[in-house]
Amino acid sequence: MGLFSFLSGSNSNDDAPQFAWKSLEDIATLEAIIEASSNKPAVIFKHSTRCGISKMALKQFEKEYPKNHEDDLYLLDLLEHREISNAIAEKFNVVHQSPQVLVVRNGHSVYDASHSLIDAATTQRILHTR
Repeated sequence: MGLFSFLSGSNSNDDAPQFAWKSLEDIATLEAIIEASSNKPAVIFKHSTRCGISKMALKQFEKEYPKNHEDDLYLLDLLEHREISNAIAEKFNVVHQSPQVLVVRNGHSVYDASHSLIDAATTQRILHTR
């Protein structure tokens, strides 16, 4: 990796496995997440593509979260879909933050964390707690 690639955070290795996010791009998907969470809880990661802190939190989360998981992990691009973030704040009674991670179970947010408090291990532990 060259110095420019290192400094910009890009990696020329296109064969590297990508993290398995599901995209959250509309209210219908949010409603489906809420409904399905009665059977299988889900994680929503709210990410601002223009924020260095958000990028760092996302990369750290992806680095620490187990690669062989079968969890439902949804990524929300806040800049493209602010209305969904507003709906999340309203439906789950959480203050909007960026970056922010939520665990949704039985139609409710049972956990949320933002900024430096986002932790992949804690998120996964809470996701799998009955």
